[in-house]
Amino acid sequence: MSDLRKIIVDGIETEAYGDMTLIQVCEQMGIEIPRFCYHERLSIAGNCRMCLVEIVGGPPKPAASCAMQVKDLRPGPEGAPPQVKTRSDMARSAREGVMEFLLINHPLDCPICDQGGECDLQDQAVAYGVDFSRYKEAKRAVDDLDLGPLVETHMTRCISCTRCVRFTTEVAGITQMGQSGRGEDAEITSYLNQTLNSNLQGNIIDLCPVGALTSKPYAFTARSWELEKVESIDVMDAMGANIRVDSKGRRVMRILPRNHDGVNEEWISDKTRFVWDGLTNQRLDRPFVRIDGKLTPCSWDRALEEASHMLKSGNVTSLAGDLVPVEATYALGQLTDSLQGQKECRVDNVDLPIGNRSGYVGTATIEDIDVAKRILLIGTNPVNEAPVLNARIRASWLAGCNINMIGEPVDLTYDYKHHGTDLLSLQKLARTLDEEDLTGTLIIVGQGALQKQLENSALSIAMKLAQKGAGLLILHTAAGRVGALDLGFAAEGGLDVALGSAEVIYNMGVDEYDIPAGPKVIYQGSHGDRGAHRADIIFPAAAYTEESGIFVNTEGRPQLALKASFPVGEAKENWAIIRALSGTLNSPLGYNSLIQLREQMAKEFPHLMEIDMIQENELQPIEVTVGNNAEIENVIQDFYLTNPIARASAIMAELSYRSKTTTGEINEAAA
Repeated sequence: MSDLRKIIVDGIETEAYGDMTLIQVCEQMGIEIPRFCYHERLSIAGNCRMCLVEIVGGPPKPAASCAMQVKDLRPGPEGAPPQVKTRSDMARSAREGVMEFLLINHPLDCPICDQGGECDLQDQAVAYGVDFSRYKEAKRAVDDLDLGPLVETHMTRCISCTRCVRFTTEVAGITQMGQSGRGEDAEITSYLNQTLNSNLQGNIIDLCPVGALTSKPYAFTARSWELEKVESIDVMDAMGANIRVDSKGRRVMRILPRNHDGVNEEWISDKTRFVWDGLTNQRLDRPFVRIDGKLTPCSWDRALEEASHMLKSGNVTSLAGDLVPVEATYALGQLTDSLQGQKECRVDNVDLPIGNRSGYVGTATIEDIDVAKRILLIGTNPVNEAPVLNARIRASWLAGCNINMIGEPVDLTYDYKHHGTDLLSLQKLARTLDEEDLTGTLIIVGQGALQKQLENSALSIAMKLAQKGAGLLILHTAAGRVGALDLGFAAEGGLDVALGSAEVIYNMGVDEYDIPAGPKVIYQGSHGDRGAHRADIIFPAAAYTEESGIFVNTEGRPQLALKASFPVGEAKENWAIIRALSGTLNSPLGYNSLIQLREQMAKEFPHLMEIDMIQENELQPIEVTVGNNAEIENVIQDFYLTNPIARASAIMAELSYRSKTTTGEINEAAA
């Protein structure tokens, strides 16, 4: 940044960097400046003119504070600091005029508009507008756009702030939206009437300051003041985006992003935003026991009694699924240890080291992407595995970062140099990098590079490069994986060894793996998915919005998800089911509440209770193995159907179908 300079705003002297804009200086001072087109994470457009301020001694007209930098201001007489007035008669009159122009063609849709109650145009019209209009002409009408099944358009309301155009172009990396025409003929449009093709398109709903872009699935279902708002954490991927869950009664109505500069900034993926309808579909709402080959509803007492007899009858292996919070995994681990059983959370059979946190978390953070000079992607497609993280990589690429990839070639919305798809290609690239300065290099290792057939070769090579100064980030796909590994919920030898001698399997939320025939299965989960079909006993459990829990994200940051609604039917919170079962087994766990559980867990694993803090991991390289020349393949093929909640969502099913149609996987018979 440039040097600090003195500036006087509304009679108050302050210091600001020369390349800061006036609107940023005012925000820093706590002075509110109205705006429609300006957004701190997008390029400056300067086209709404709502942020006008008066520059003392400057031109005899107001200036747009979003486009005027401190270094552009001329000093006052005798070198006095430049002065800016935000509440002068000139600024007030200019804003009133701008608001009057914006409302010339804006329809009177507030009673039926989903933006009502949280609309920037409403708020600023009250605060900075006037209560009359001098224009009596007929209002302009514009045809609505078809942007797909997620974003509903009412383009007559559009004020041409171009936030949606700038987001899709700059952040999402797609080019379907733009603006055509001039003056009264100017309108936001889509190129050749294309629908949006991005996993991040839903963010333009939040960006739109009026009601031109709204949520199509949420339309006409609730008003903002009817909703109870709870802060939580996303579990659709392992990045741990900060979200707000809005519910009405017992039903989740929508999911919105929260700002967290270190994780998701203020974006979320479309799966995160629109998966809420899957929370009510295909739910398990009562216990079941298999009788004569058929799952039959029963009481909790009988299900717990049957499960206790089953657990006492043979060798037990417990599995923890992808969406399970830390507390439930901790409780299940204690129960399994009391039964002298095996534990495993790596249900996708990845080869992650046990006890070496640098081997399953890495040494870098998500924020390191912003300052990286070179990024090496190994066995990952971040567009599907972490779309918001991919947008961050794109921002780094726009700033000059060089992107390299080993693995399946895919469209990442930015340019990269592809070095091959197998281990031999990685070894060749590693030899080249060995001779270079790796400061500023970030290596992102995906789950595709950690599959069993690769024999840990890719990870060992990445850790060797990290020894020479590169940052290392392990990109997980399961929200509960890092927390489970922190708890030691893993078996030497992996899933095959854990299941080898199992006679009874306690399956907590594992729906991505087909349990082999033979062992008896107790399933604890929220949806009637693959795990429930294989079960002999079913315990209905809460979904991630229905219980409070800690999730450790892919960079090792513990985050707290709060309870937004209550479990359906007779379903219980995950940790409480384990506690009740331990009592039936006559070996009750040492806590009767979630607070007591966390207190006990904090004594053994104190870092898990350091919410939103990242523990620095000391690099512990693993032995470099020379494996076979196996292909490195991505693990997620269908972004929209990766977990039981998503597979129960009608919205996700439609998006999955449309994506397959777009990529040609559905033939002309579907057309």
